[in-house]
Amino acid sequence: MIINNDNIHQLAWEKMDGLLPVVVQHAFSGKIQMQGYMNLEAVKKTLQSGKVTFYSRSKGRLWTKGEGSGHTLDLMELSADCDQDALIAQAIPNGPTCHTGDPSCWHQGATPAMTFIAELEQLLASRKQAEPQSSYTASLYAKGIKRIAQKVGEEGVETALAATSGDWEELKNESADLLYHLLVLLQACDLSLNDVVRVLQQRHQMSRP
Repeated sequence: MIINNDNIHQLAWEKMDGLLPVVVQHAFSGKIQMQGYMNLEAVKKTLQSGKVTFYSRSKGRLWTKGEGSGHTLDLMELSADCDQDALIAQAIPNGPTCHTGDPSCWHQGATPAMTFIAELEQLLASRKQAEPQSSYTASLYAKGIKRIAQKVGEEGVETALAATSGDWEELKNESADLLYHLLVLLQACDLSLNDVVRVLQQRHQMSRP
C-alpha cells in the first residue's frame, strides 16, 4: 500500500521493535540505491519533508540522508509490502547515494540502459554551474536555452535523415546525439526526463479502456 499520514499506524511496527527495513529505489531507473531502517518518526519526517529520513541505529537518532553531504534523496513514493513490515522508498537522488561516492551502495557489473540514462542525467545536472571551458556540456549551458534548443532541432533533422537513408549505424549515432542534447535542454529548463516519462504514463492511463 502507498504510505501516507492516515495509514502509517497500520504498518507492522511490533514485528521488529518499532523498526522497519526500507529499500531506496531510484524512481526513474529502478536501481536499488541503499537500504536502511525507519521508525514511526522517521516515516513521519520523510512524508513531511519530502527527504528520505532513516532511524540510524549507530547514531541512535533520526538521520536524513545527505544531511552532511547534501546528497539527499527526494521522495517520490513510499510504499509497504503485503505484510506491512517492509518499505520501498522511490526517490530521486541528488548526487551519489553511497558514502564511497558511487551512485549506489550496490556495486553492480554491467549497467542497465535506463540506469545509465539516469546516471548520465545526474552528471549533466552537475555541470550546470561549471565553467564553460570545463566541458562541452558546460559550454552549452553557458550559451543558453535557445542555442541548446537549436541543437536539438539540428540533431532531430539529422536523425530523421539517417533513418530515411537506411543507414542504421548512423541512425544510432544521431539518435544518441539527439537524446544527449534533449537531456541537456531539459536540465537547462529545470526539468528532467522523469517529467517527460510521467506525461507518457498519464497518456497511457488515459488511453486504456
